[in-house]
Amino acid sequence: MKKFVIASALLLSFGVTTFGWNDVGHKISAYIAWQRLSPAAREKIIAILSKAPEESGLAELYPQDSRSAATKQREFFMMAAYWSDIIRDRNFPQRYKFHRSNWHYADTFWKLENGKVTIIPNPNEDGGKAVEQLGESEKTMRNSAASDAEKAIAIAWFMHLSGDIHQPLHTSARVTDLEPKGDQGGNLFLLTPKDTPRESQMNLHWYWDSIVNRSIVRKNDAPDAVYLIPIADKIMKKFPFAVFGSKLELSDYSAWQKESFAIASVDVFPESLARERMPSAAYRKQAFKISEKQLAKAGYRMGETLNGIFGGSN
Repeated sequence: MKKFVIASALLLSFGVTTFGWNDVGHKISAYIAWQRLSPAAREKIIAILSKAPEESGLAELYPQDSRSAATKQREFFMMAAYWSDIIRDRNFPQRYKFHRSNWHYADTFWKLENGKVTIIPNPNEDGGKAVEQLGESEKTMRNSAASDAEKAIAIAWFMHLSGDIHQPLHTSARVTDLEPKGDQGGNLFLLTPKDTPRESQMNLHWYWDSIVNRSIVRKNDAPDAVYLIPIADKIMKKFPFAVFGSKLELSDYSAWQKESFAIASVDVFPESLARERMPSAAYRKQAFKISEKQLAKAGYRMGETLNGIFGGSN
């Protein structure tokens, strides 16, 4: 367990990354989903996640302390949404075999022509499989013949990818003269000078991944219950479920991707955004506002889907 925690911490120490939302974003969307789950769905999902393959390390995320079962189950569920990033660590080959790098994104390739967004064919680059894998995860979760171990992995991937696809830069590959094969979701768009040491570099993708804690700083190493939950509650108050209503388009993962791409192509690259320079306070404020809505929508979609699958009496 100690190695597992250390590895997780190491993943958060690198500024240059191709991750989706960082742990803060994924846990917030999962918390919002948890609030939508019926007691029956919660019980069934936790039971299934606890039966994940031992080598995956997923079941190890269940807290072992004296807090209430309800609190530990909620935290377990929130951590499960981040498991797909934890398993990226090659130093732990047993769980690394569950890692799939190209599942985390679903890029549309595009460029600006005369100030207009122009979609272009994929230039022989991997555009990612998030849309397809969301569908496959749902199929496994609904499959009565699938084992609980298989369903546990499917639940964790579904939760994670539901979050990832709502991060706008996980749906975008902008083509420019500098990036003729796409900018890899903003990973090639540096916000720090080129001569900055790699460990200190910042790119646009990570800027958006970490926008929540970039906007609301965690103080004194506050635990998630103190830091994350008030943020998530505020997001739900600002963007209540009723705002989205029938617009959740459950199971239509292509629609989810298109929504995020529209944001990426219109709002992420304003004229004021410059390479090798940190964005303005106004840009950060707007990015955070967009991300709040996206995290709320991701959580509601995640929760309603899981409720539909696991909330029944069977």
